[in-house]
Amino acid sequence: MVSIHPVTLEVARNRLAAIATEMGVVLRRTAYSPNIKERADCSAAVFVPSGEMLAQAEHIPVHLGSMPASVRAVLDSFGDRVEADTQYAVNDPYHGGTHLNDLTLVRPVHVGAIHVGWVANRAHHADVGGEAPGSMPAHATEVDQEGHRVAPVPAVRNGIWLESFTGPFLEATRTPAERLGDLSAQLGANEAGATRIEQLATATGLREYDAVVSALLDYGERRMKAAITDLPDGEFEFTDFMEWKEDDLPVSVAVIVDGAHLIADFAGTSPQVAGNINAVSAVTRSCLYYAVRVATDPSIPANGGCYRPMQLEAPAGSLVNANPPAAVAAGNVETSQRIADTLLGALAQAAPDRVPAAGQGTMNNVLIGNDDFAYYETLGGGQGGRPGRRGQSGIHTGMTNTKNTPIESLEAHYPLRVLRYGLRSGSGGAGLYPGGDGIEREIEFLVRASVSLVGERRRNAPWGLAGGGSGAVGEDWLIKRNGSRERLPGKTTIEVRPGDRLLVLTPGGGGWGS
Repeated sequence: MVSIHPVTLEVARNRLAAIATEMGVVLRRTAYSPNIKERADCSAAVFVPSGEMLAQAEHIPVHLGSMPASVRAVLDSFGDRVEADTQYAVNDPYHGGTHLNDLTLVRPVHVGAIHVGWVANRAHHADVGGEAPGSMPAHATEVDQEGHRVAPVPAVRNGIWLESFTGPFLEATRTPAERLGDLSAQLGANEAGATRIEQLATATGLREYDAVVSALLDYGERRMKAAITDLPDGEFEFTDFMEWKEDDLPVSVAVIVDGAHLIADFAGTSPQVAGNINAVSAVTRSCLYYAVRVATDPSIPANGGCYRPMQLEAPAGSLVNANPPAAVAAGNVETSQRIADTLLGALAQAAPDRVPAAGQGTMNNVLIGNDDFAYYETLGGGQGGRPGRRGQSGIHTGMTNTKNTPIESLEAHYPLRVLRYGLRSGSGGAGLYPGGDGIEREIEFLVRASVSLVGERRRNAPWGLAGGGSGAVGEDWLIKRNGSRERLPGKTTIEVRPGDRLLVLTPGGGGWGS
């Protein structure tokens, strides 16, 4: 066994993370859509040959925690037939994906004939051919209503797109030119990452590179085991709810800490529904990884090693581990937020001095489009108050880490006008450390369009902790051109006309401490 000096290990850890960060920069700077180049709705990571994550950029938790499933799906599909200089695409939630908008491009990395790892990036494509523009129709009950599915397939060979992939994908979408531009940005990001890994492995020497990689994963495992050991042993339970039509559906978890190991058991969670709020297990797993790092030590290297001490028990056919062909678009963006809230609510009992009150608990998805354009945005809200610090206002929290689309970019790209954009004063929960405020955004439609809203915390407020108050619930309003106002359900698809306006008021965060 090769002995690795701690300084060498730390340099390697940061260099690998820098490679993933560079991939993200390439992706954003060369993308076509505002959703990627402005909102940064994309993520990148580096993997070992077996598919374990080696390093990630600080991108989007729900992307990164679930991305190993995409690499694993490619391995399961192609195994020894993986080709050098070939990139593989996947978005099928039941074969390594999360929801259809998130397309992952996976590339093996070789030094000579030796397979030394993988690079992968995931980007949210604003339309993939679903029944409503934006491909997250609120009425969907089966995944095929949400757009074009891509099981793991070769997509690029020697830098050239394969028609077998691009033909059906681009034919399905309403915005093929934008999609091809974003796909090309993904291709370039992986090429940049692969080049850097090849350079690092060659300069280090393959034997020592393998030793460093193995040591990094073992280091992540040791750090996480030590952090879990610092938690008190026991079983910590919590239940939160998803809003589905007139019902509140339970998401229940028991977090069991036993020495250096942690189990999250979601027995008691609602069965999957005939709707799009179902999540696949890869999403739930990513929530587990995120919540445990929040409650223990976020400085622990986010690699496959630190995930080894955690075990997920998610009942098949439930909201947190749906069976096909259930629709899943909102499971990735909304149910993931509730799963994370539920886990944090349980972990707050084990680590009360580390866990914040509930953030807004939703991504406030707004999708607007017609046959000519597709606009997608998730809107920020209030962060929960934290032990020793008040919550931040108007930001994304939990399983997302995106930005808001700047008004100038939004109006330049789409037939929309922003009339109001600011903080929603007083929406944060009261407390010793108050919750952050949500935001208000009002958009006027300049053409006929379809609008899909997918949001949560419209009935059940973000909860406070340690005696803190709840944050305000979110609201969605259609203001028609004649001046009449209609409050909209949190999940709906409607048709609008020029002069109509949409007003979204996002939730505030819960307060911490009385």
